[in-house]
Amino acid sequence: MKLHSPICELFGIEYPIVLAGMGGASTPELAAAVSNAGGLGVLGAAACQPEQLRDWIRRTREMTDKPFGVDTLLPASVRRAAQVAGDRDADDPMELVKGHMAFAKSFMEREHLEDPFAERRREASSGNNLAIFSKEFFEAQMQVVVEEKVPVYAAGLGNPGPWMDELHYNGTRVIAVVGAVRHAVQVASSGIDVIVAQGHDAGGHNSPVGAMALIPQVVDAAGDIPVLGAGGIGDGRGVAAAMMLGAAGAWIGTAFLAAQESGISDYQKRALVEGTEEGTVISRSVTGKPARIIRSKWTDAWEQADIKPLPMPFQGMISGPVMAAGAAANRADINPGFAGQGMGLIRGIRPASEIMAEIVEAAEEALSRASRYV
Repeated sequence: MKLHSPICELFGIEYPIVLAGMGGASTPELAAAVSNAGGLGVLGAAACQPEQLRDWIRRTREMTDKPFGVDTLLPASVRRAAQVAGDRDADDPMELVKGHMAFAKSFMEREHLEDPFAERRREASSGNNLAIFSKEFFEAQMQVVVEEKVPVYAAGLGNPGPWMDELHYNGTRVIAVVGAVRHAVQVASSGIDVIVAQGHDAGGHNSPVGAMALIPQVVDAAGDIPVLGAGGIGDGRGVAAAMMLGAAGAWIGTAFLAAQESGISDYQKRALVEGTEEGTVISRSVTGKPARIIRSKWTDAWEQADIKPLPMPFQGMISGPVMAAGAAANRADINPGFAGQGMGLIRGIRPASEIMAEIVEAAEEALSRASRYV
């Protein structure tokens, strides 16, 4: 039995396994490795400045002749934040940023951390770089995606509806990641090609609903639109389970975090190998939106503090220097990274091709065994 579904024809790939577009991890090297192994590699480009994104796309094309994708964010919360910023009767978000920065500064002093990129950050803010996670930033990224005519585009957050005509004109297949049935209905009406039903078990931004409950309900709501299951899928058994729930394949992130080609730091990869299914928390302390992250002193500090994280994009201004300082110091207790509850299935640091082969083999075996129960 060969692992196969309509997703394979839609994307032009061998196996219905899609790499989640994980910021910092899903680099050109990892995306190309997954595509070369028969899946669909996806660039985690959420934080890429437009020209860096263009460079990533072109580098990926140099490393693979297979289809690949690009994942960015289109969060509605940023549009709402822009409206608040323009509302004279609302609190000035930049004033709130200043207060929260004082909290971050005291945290860094307590942990003996120094921002290694402070000067570079000041130079970037005075140069041509757009404010990260701003409305203008997202729109400039999308312009690059359209101009480069990427094979697949994935909206990790939000509705890509406004860009659908241009993307489809270029032959780009479009994915939307959702965490609720109502979101699936919304993106389906925009002409989306594939929906990812990402449950609460997933790393990064996810849903309040568990994957086991979410996937079949999104499948029912999506009608003829193929659905990829996501959230806690750490091996081939998880892929088989998602497909038994009606999904046409899987969107997998955490299992590839510890790949040799992954862009995260070695100390973060070791933290994944050493971690367990109980090692993550849902926190707004990094991006401003609820996200599953490996528990750290930073997430604990926000949980204990008598202040609330700011919405995206403002919280990223607070956490950015702290995360950079933690990474520079190889501090897994400060910046261990995002991960899903499938983290406990990671046994070592291996090539992406080996991870992919093991997932496919285990999925085929699990689906073959299922026939014994009927």
